Amino acid sequence: MRRKLPITRWAKQNGVSRMTAWRMATSGTLPGAVLSPAGRWLVEVDEPEPVRQTVAYARVSSHDHKADLDRQIARIAEWAAASNIKIDRYVREIGSGLNDKRRDLAALLADTSVERIVVEHRDRLARFGVAQLEQALKATKRSILVVNPGEVEDDLVQDMVDLMACFSARLYGRRSARNRAKRALDALKA
Repeated sequence: MRRKLPITRWAKQNGVSRMTAWRMATSGTLPGAVLSPAGRWLVEVDEPEPVRQTVAYARVSSHDHKADLDRQIARIAEWAAASNIKIDRYVREIGSGLNDKRRDLAALLADTSVERIVVEHRDRLARFGVAQLEQALKATKRSILVVNPGEVEDDLVQDMVDLMACFSARLYGRRSARNRAKRALDALKA
């Protein structure tokens, strides 16, 4: 694919002064140089093909399960070798599958050079909304590969338990913090 660069940007990328580039363009010795209708010199250059990566993503919900990260990565690597798929890099993350505060996953989704994301189970990517993630990635010619597409244990029951735990932690965590603050203020007043 070809694109047109302003002559000053072309000069900077090629280590040539702006005036030298301009002289080359006006004398006709700069290949791909064209004068725009607005009177600006542009240089047509070939755009390199973007490097497409396959990334393995492993996630656990807490630090207690940190050892499982390496086991997930090992299973993904074994599957990739058997499927003749080259994994370019491995991403490990500790964070809840219920919220969207996962920096590494957000970076993977935003990086257009990542063509495929390989996960062991769908719920390792996210507890809910994986189908929407797949559709959004498909729109940009990217995909999610699931090593073990079968459901893990009783997923629905486990998801409900996780939701209850998450909401309870938020509710009781706030109440606990409020009570600690109240006790601290009472202690200061006394």
